Amino acid sequence: MMKAVREFADTSAKGVAVRGFLHQPDKPATEGLVLTHGAGSNCQSPLLIALAEAFCAGGWIVLRCDLPFRQARPHGPPPRRNGERDQAGLRAAIEALRRFASGRIYLGGHSYGGRQASMLAAAEPGLAEALLLLSYPLHPPQRPDVVRTAHLPELRTPVLFVHGTADDFGSISEMEDARRLFSVRTELLPVPGAGHELVTPRNRGELAGFIAKTFIRFARR
Repeated sequence: MMKAVREFADTSAKGVAVRGFLHQPDKPATEGLVLTHGAGSNCQSPLLIALAEAFCAGGWIVLRCDLPFRQARPHGPPPRRNGERDQAGLRAAIEALRRFASGRIYLGGHSYGGRQASMLAAAEPGLAEALLLLSYPLHPPQRPDVVRTAHLPELRTPVLFVHGTADDFGSISEMEDARRLFSVRTELLPVPGAGHELVTPRNRGELAGFIAKTFIRFARR
C-alpha cells in the first residue's frame, strides 16, 4: 500500500502543541494510532519510524509525535513532575488524529512514553481503544523494589505489552506478574534477546512488521 509522510503541527488544543509526523495510507483510514517515544529519545527514533511505516502499510493512519518535554528541549530527560503535561500532549495528539481517522484511535509509546500513555488511559477510560506499550519501564534498572504499577489496576483499556527478554527495566516474569493486576484483556509479546530498545541485529528487519501485525490482531479481537 502506498503511503505519504508529512510533518505535522497543531496548536488547536489550548496551551498544548502537537508536533510530529503523520503517516497516511493511500486509502482513507478508519483506524489511527498515536505513537510516542521514550525519555531519552524523540519521535525520530528508528523504531518509531519503522513501526509507523508498518502500521501505515496495514492501512492505519499514524501520528508519531514528540511529547511536550521534548518539544521544549531537544536533549535530556523529562523534568520531574512533568507527567501531567506530557499526558496533556498525548490527549491533544489523539484529538488531532481524530480529524483524519474516522474510526477507532489507539495509543502507543516506548518506555516513558508508554508509561504516560497508560497513566492517561487509566485517568480517562475510553480515550483510546487499546494501548501498545513498548518496553514498559516496570522499575528502574537494578531497583525492582521501585515499581511503577500503582495505576495499572485502574486501567479499563486493553493492553499489548512488547518486552525484550533482556530488558533491565523489568524481566518477563515481572511483566507477567504485572499483568495479573489488570481486570481487562492484556497480552505480552516477548522479544527474544532484546534489551530496552527492543531492536537487535537479528530482528532489525522484521520486528516492526511483526509488532504491527500482532497489535492489529489484538486490537480487532
